[in-house]
Amino acid sequence: MTGTVFIGVFGLLIGSFLNVVVYRVPNGLSVVSPPSACPGCDSEIKAYDNVPVLSWLVLGGKCRSCREPISKRYPLVEAGVGVFFGIVGVWWWVVAGGADALSGSEISTGSITGSVLVLVAFLWLAGVSVALALIDLDTHKLPNAIVLPSYVVGGVLLAAAGILNGDVDALVRAGIGMGAMWFAYFLMAMLYPGGMGFGDVKLAGVLGIYLGFVGWGALLVGAFAAFFFGGIYAIALVILKKAGRKSGIPFGPWMLVGAWTGIFAGNTLWTSYLSLLGVA
Repeated sequence: MTGTVFIGVFGLLIGSFLNVVVYRVPNGLSVVSPPSACPGCDSEIKAYDNVPVLSWLVLGGKCRSCREPISKRYPLVEAGVGVFFGIVGVWWWVVAGGADALSGSEISTGSITGSVLVLVAFLWLAGVSVALALIDLDTHKLPNAIVLPSYVVGGVLLAAAGILNGDVDALVRAGIGMGAMWFAYFLMAMLYPGGMGFGDVKLAGVLGIYLGFVGWGALLVGAFAAFFFGGIYAIALVILKKAGRKSGIPFGPWMLVGAWTGIFAGNTLWTSYLSLLGVA
């Protein structure tokens, strides 16, 4: 419980940083400098006014200097990432082997390190997921500056975790997942260039690494769920007359929702499905 709270608080801090990333990366700006400033009066936001969620509440959602309203999106992103990180922490502890590695009967330095690397890898994906989803909704783009480094970060962390845990199967699945997802989306982009962008193709490979590492069920469910949820969303927009049949709808957020569905519940759902078919 204490660990989950710590991870959640860490998520609040990351959420504050992601607000900067979401605004600056699409505009080609540095996420490091200059310091955060009010979009209205351009005055620098002091550290005591930059405490996630709390500062926004204390200031009544307004800039201390010019009293211009500050969007509710900032605290919502911070709180959302905090909750998201906490959920990932619970999943890691209960499902992904964190409890066994840190408190099981056969504790070793390798198993502890490997398990912690898994946690770090999936927290990275959680942060990247929020940033990419918001950027895609805002701009209909998935920036290379975020997607491409995720191949390296996710690949290296999960490869090291697999080696330390002696889980060669997970490494094989991750490699197959990356290649299969990338190739499937590449084909769709070639066949339907108006409906699938190459940002989606590049993101698919990253998600394939993570889904494959978790399991075959996670990979299959995660891949399918993206189209399931995305399709429902698109149909709803058409019914509500918020979009037409040829309207461009960002698919990245639904790829990410589908992937996390696969990560959290894919193996269980796949096993249940096979049981219904009488083959498991």
